[in-house]
Amino acid sequence: SEPIRVLVTGAAGQIAYSLLYSIGNGSVFGKDQPIILVLLDITPMMGVLDGVLMELQDCALPLLKDVIATDKEEVAFKDLDVAILVGSMPRREGMERKDLLKANVKIFKSQGAALDKYAKKSVKVIVVGNPANTNCLTASKSAPSIPKENFSCLTRIQPKHS
Repeated sequence: SEPIRVLVTGAAGQIAYSLLYSIGNGSVFGKDQPIILVLLDITPMMGVLDGVLMELQDCALPLLKDVIATDKEEVAFKDLDVAILVGSMPRREGMERKDLLKANVKIFKSQGAALDKYAKKSVKVIVVGNPANTNCLTASKSAPSIPKENFSCLTRIQPKHS
């Protein structure tokens, strides 16, 4: 079958790193589904991303037809079948929730607009980056040509450990 184009954002981060092998080995999209894996991260992370790219190449996963590492949205979002939006601004010590929301709105507006402009209209979008529900809504509103039912987010209440 034809390869599907799968984007993972924040690809140099720990959460994305833990997903990439499962995507490449067929655990996510099936053992018969070839994949073109697109890795997006911010420019300062490109050195780390190059290391991730080399590790994936070393795995020699037969379903991975190509792996593209980039910091450019126009490259990352082109002709996508699936977008897994992991990258987001983490909440830092002393940061107020409104500052976190403002930073993430900027990221997910931009990514939503890139989905709208470059991705297939049938693209399936999974938002992982927190606050996932707000980020998902922001991305979907910024991608009016993509059906709302194609957007989903992963959330889980994390109990505070004392």
